[in-house]
Amino acid sequence: MAPLRILWDLEDDPDGNVQHLADHGVSREEFEEIIFHPHAFDRSRSTGRHIAIGETSTGRTLIVIFDELDDSTIYPITAYELEE
Repeated sequence: MAPLRILWDLEDDPDGNVQHLADHGVSREEFEEIIFHPHAFDRSRSTGRHIAIGETSTGRTLIVIFDELDDSTIYPITAYELEE
């Protein structure tokens, strides 16, 4: 899967996806690194949402969760660092 468009909320939206990622210590750039260069894709067993797992250029292993809106657009939901 290679989305052409990622639908981001405004950075100053306290309820938006950019802020939600920031609350978990993940930047938009890190999310995009994983989405465009994942090690694996899966689906959440609890929500059925799409999951991508990968490593950032700084060595962090992240899980990113997103909805697929159509064949070329995704909406980020959350992301967090995978703890060993």
